[in-house]
Amino acid sequence: KELNYAVRGFPVGFTAPPNYTGLKEDEYYLYNHLRFTITYREQADEFEGVRITGFDVHPVSIQHDLVDSNADLSRSSIASCGSDSIVRNDPESYLPLRTGPTGEPLTILYSYSVEWQESHVPWSDRWDVYLMGNPDDDVHVLSIINAIMIVLFLTGSTATIMVRTLRNDIALYNELDDLEDSQEETGWKLVHGDVFRPPSTSPLLLSVATGTGAQIGTSLILTLICAILKIINPMNKGATLTAIIFLYVLSGSVAGYISSRLYKFCDAKAWKRNTIATAIALPGALMTVFLVLNIFLAFVGAATSVSIFTIISVFLLWTCISTPLVFVGSYFGFRAERIQVPTKTNQIARFVPEQQWHSRYPWCAIIGGFLPFASVTVELFFIMSALWLHQYYYMMGFLLVVFIILGVTCVQISVVMTYVQLCGENHRWWWKSFFSCASAGFYLFLYSLWFLATKLELVGFLPIVVYFTYMLMISVAFGLFCGSIGLLSSFWFTRTIYGAVKVD
Repeated sequence: KELNYAVRGFPVGFTAPPNYTGLKEDEYYLYNHLRFTITYREQADEFEGVRITGFDVHPVSIQHDLVDSNADLSRSSIASCGSDSIVRNDPESYLPLRTGPTGEPLTILYSYSVEWQESHVPWSDRWDVYLMGNPDDDVHVLSIINAIMIVLFLTGSTATIMVRTLRNDIALYNELDDLEDSQEETGWKLVHGDVFRPPSTSPLLLSVATGTGAQIGTSLILTLICAILKIINPMNKGATLTAIIFLYVLSGSVAGYISSRLYKFCDAKAWKRNTIATAIALPGALMTVFLVLNIFLAFVGAATSVSIFTIISVFLLWTCISTPLVFVGSYFGFRAERIQVPTKTNQIARFVPEQQWHSRYPWCAIIGGFLPFASVTVELFFIMSALWLHQYYYMMGFLLVVFIILGVTCVQISVVMTYVQLCGENHRWWWKSFFSCASAGFYLFLYSLWFLATKLELVGFLPIVVYFTYMLMISVAFGLFCGSIGLLSSFWFTRTIYGAVKVD
């Protein structure tokens, strides 16, 4: 069965095993002829002229027959490349990479031929060949299904253990409260008077990071929904990137609302500072890095440099749309009532005992971020190939499923890590719940290093700097998104479990 699909480049040669050639060792052959097949379509009732609908490149290994072997290669006629014959791969005429018996240099004649074929493929379907399933896509599908099954199993196991453990804990605590000679409190109930104490380290930064991560997640979900509904065409990478930026700008009210609600819970009063920081922190940092990088690209005349009009347009989107929406969300967030919690906070913070190694920095972040990153590793390879290897990514339905898997994994990891921390009588869970999932961005950056070393062939210092800069931006955004899920899910978890026990 003949398969027609697009791959990146073509092989320069191939290896024949000894059972094929009869030799003692492998034989190497070189593709020295390229056969270009250009397809076109003529439809006089629809359009004038001829439209090119595609082209194929077929590498051929052939030992050319020269009409005059003593003449110059560039001027001699080639009998094996006649105008009436099509050059094809024939085992009898393969070109082996073999020198003479005394080590004479091997002379290779490179050639090409062009063949025009009329095609019935409509002009609108000319890109379908790039969307045809590569035979390796079966591995892609099976890997995603395998990831789904593992996450479902992990979810069921985690839910069973946590529900059973928490149910026993809650029943025990409530039973002890009903006894007149109740014993001393132990476990996570012991810190009920400090578990909702606002973070002592920079609640402003934590609120801004959580709100920004929620904004990134909202924009990604909207982008995937638009792509599935075919409002956005993933084949047009420029339009897709523009849509992501525009949807991120429109999601500014989400960042303002969540950041303000969390900041208000921390009993902070500087609402103007919180709103301004939420509006300018991440966009301002990314814009500054991008401008500096674009100056160097424009200085060397790179084609990837962005015009000043595009920069002005992005700046106007930021200042005229995103910032006002952040202020609107922040207004409603601060106007809303303070988030209610089931326990009262003590005036004096409880002493935190010595923690196990897995609950201390940096191990809690290293352990927590691995599983969220591992859940998207397979899909990440295809996304990176689309970004840096000029491949096409169009399986938005699968990406939405993987996106949900990522969110569920972040929730599980954050809840489990927070529960273990509370059982160790450590009430300082805010930043740890954030970093336990946000560290997935660090793993993403490490993955980009591996991708650069094994898959890319960047030449020069500036292309490598561009790659690292963009991947650092993406890793930071990915970490903020995962961290916001971790903190919000831990906040929900603590409110739920402490609301189910009787506390004096």
